[in-house]
Amino acid sequence: MNIPRRRFLQLAAGAAVLPTATRMAFADTYPSRPVHLVAGFAAGSASDINARLVGQWLSERLGQPFIVDNRAGAGGNIASEFVVRAPADGYTLLYASTAIAINTTLYAGKLSFNAQTDLAPVAGVVRTPVVMEVNRDLPVKTVPEFIAYAKANPGKINMATIGAGSLQHLCGEYFKMMTGIDMVPVHYRGAAQAIPDLMAGRVQVMFDIVVSSLSYINAGQLRPIALATPARHELLPGVPTIAEFIPGFEAGGWQGVCAPSKTPADIVDKLNREINTVLGDAKLKTRLVELGGQPTPGTAADFGKFIATETDKWGKVVREAGLKSD
Repeated sequence: MNIPRRRFLQLAAGAAVLPTATRMAFADTYPSRPVHLVAGFAAGSASDINARLVGQWLSERLGQPFIVDNRAGAGGNIASEFVVRAPADGYTLLYASTAIAINTTLYAGKLSFNAQTDLAPVAGVVRTPVVMEVNRDLPVKTVPEFIAYAKANPGKINMATIGAGSLQHLCGEYFKMMTGIDMVPVHYRGAAQAIPDLMAGRVQVMFDIVVSSLSYINAGQLRPIALATPARHELLPGVPTIAEFIPGFEAGGWQGVCAPSKTPADIVDKLNREINTVLGDAKLKTRLVELGGQPTPGTAADFGKFIATETDKWGKVVREAGLKSD
């Protein structure tokens, strides 16, 4: 049967519109069932707490549960791989952290996925400031004094971390790179084990997430030397930044949401809009700040560029320090 040319063109045009219309309809109905937000660290961790806060607000806005699924282990790689292998339909998301930027180089040759290509950035959530703190009996009060003391006492500065390859460890290695001083890393299972030894003087310095150490700082049990933030922070307004003494020094933790790389763009866009709306809520914003986080709304593209920059920065630190995963 011959179809008139005009009718054929009308049918062809309609067919071309169908995929787009289907995608839009899919995004309009998303989510139609529970969404799993996979976190790479244990329940009760800062990352887990923030994931649950954001998930609760998204559940209320979108009418479906956002269930936090803790899959701890391998520095967050177990969670990342789980999400990479999941269907790219928006129902399995990664609550990502600084670890994915560090692990790309730290676990080079050992990962079965590439975070840069196998994960799609959705939205940033928070950035978490890092404070350089010392035992209060150490005879230093400023960054220049600390550097001078370390150079006068080579090999005698023990630096607490919460594990080899952790953000706290890498911040210290970055400081070593930028200053040329020597510090001996001492690895602990977590801040709860490291901070008592720092207060007791068994280790002398630690680069820690502010919220983990804030109560000890406020009680006068630890001395904050400087913040690794680009500007002074409201949680410690009287504490200078490291960059005031070492131009360009900036380091910190961050968290955000990623999806499997082939997740439909309409769903990524919808999630990005909703997360940005949630981050703009005054109550949630206040709560995130209380937990030591600075909300970071922005586009998915912004978050992707940020992850790429972080991956490059921490990759250089890992290589310079000669670090490798076990």
